[in-house]
Amino acid sequence: MTTPGIPSRNSAVRHRLVRAAPAAALLLTVTACSSGTQGATPTVPSSTPASPRQQKPSTSTPPSPTERSTAMDIRVTLDGRPVEATLNNSPPARDFAELLPLTLDLEDFHSTERVADLPRKLDTDRAPEPVAAKVGDVAYYAPWGNLALFYKNGPAPSADLLVLGHLDISAAQLGGATRITIEAAP
Repeated sequence: MTTPGIPSRNSAVRHRLVRAAPAAALLLTVTACSSGTQGATPTVPSSTPASPRQQKPSTSTPPSPTERSTAMDIRVTLDGRPVEATLNNSPPARDFAELLPLTLDLEDFHSTERVADLPRKLDTDRAPEPVAAKVGDVAYYAPWGNLALFYKNGPAPSADLLVLGHLDISAAQLGGATRITIEAAP
């Protein structure tokens, strides 16, 4: 029996289930994409626009966790001061390392990152899963082909933004940087 103006118990349960459905769908999608099955190609819902990376047919397998997590040391000088830095071992980071040595002038972008154009676009095949950039991250923005150094936490993960490595520097120092030199470590 229901009282006027007070929802029934079944109505409240139905309301909670309807609100939980999108979260459950997201959880299922994430679980399906990260199941760890070698050689499996995750499916993308048809309502999700495909990024340029997703449209390229790939005959190679995705990078293993070891490829993504083994760091490559690099030597970085920011405004003439040495900075501790590493690149991850993802295929795009290895492609970036082939461009070294580089000296780039940096500009501010959205009061969040310092950016510079690279001499060429990087190969983004077999890029690792997107993650949100954090303070100190060195990233590559594929659509524009530029390098981004984050001095504030970045936006939500995007397939267009690939984290390549990390700088061990304060946000204040990175936010005011105007020139970076990146070299392969000896």
